[in-house]
Amino acid sequence: MSENNASVAGTPGTGGNTSVEMIGSDPTLLIVDDDVPFLRRLARAMESRGFTVDIAASVAEGVAKSRSATPKYAVVDLRLGDGNGLDVIEAIRQRRDDTKIVVLTGYGNIATAVTAVKLGALDYLSKPADADDVFNALTQKPGEKAEVPENPMSADRVRWEHIQRVYEACERNVSETARRLNMHRRTLQRILAKRAPK
Repeated sequence: MSENNASVAGTPGTGGNTSVEMIGSDPTLLIVDDDVPFLRRLARAMESRGFTVDIAASVAEGVAKSRSATPKYAVVDLRLGDGNGLDVIEAIRQRRDDTKIVVLTGYGNIATAVTAVKLGALDYLSKPADADDVFNALTQKPGEKAEVPENPMSADRVRWEHIQRVYEACERNVSETARRLNMHRRTLQRILAKRAPK
């Protein structure tokens, strides 16, 4: 538990007045993620950096909270148990066009992340995201891009994530997944049997 905590918490290296200056006069932040332990750890880490945090564990809850008190900042997971985080982004944008939104994606789903950016998200980060990366992405200046992480996903990992996503979309049907990926069934079975590459 403490190990996971450290990976999300990071170090509040930007603490004190600097954080407050970077955040501005409206520190409201909504975090939407259905991984509740991760959600709570990230919420605590962002509170320690000066945000006033509200959390939601579903699309429905995220949309409701966006409508009742639209935040200045938002961190939204794209893949949620009851739907797509894009719905939360749209709900925020209907009420407020200056909200700084960062999307999280754990499935290497670049196409959806690009759609999120077109809807007005600042940036997207792969999960598990470090709290420092989230803070930097939320507080970047217009036109600025968050730095590339020190350890980005390898090409093998991106490929593996894509295969897993298609496999899930095909309801774990190996034949259909192989057909959609234009891959031999046995090759796909070998890949699925292996652990995720680093």
